[in-house]
Amino acid sequence: MVKIRLSRHGIKKKPFYQIVVTNNKSPRDGRFIERIGYFNPFSSKKNNNIKINKDKVNYWLLRGAIVSKRVNFLIKNNN
Repeated sequence: MVKIRLSRHGIKKKPFYQIVVTNNKSPRDGRFIERIGYFNPFSSKKNNNIKINKDKVNYWLLRGAIVSKRVNFLIKNNN
């Protein structure tokens, strides 16, 4: 099963998340199929803290990918 979820990067207590398409059996920060965006909760510019490629999201949703709760929230609030 393919999922769209967050992958954590960054340093201790300052996370940086990448939005990735991955197999649900892969580890959280492990292998992924495609990187489709990022989310930086500690960005100094609030309008530049999230970027999502909506075309890629739609492509993977049409192929049966399941979106995690947090990514779904980010997609809806990014519009």
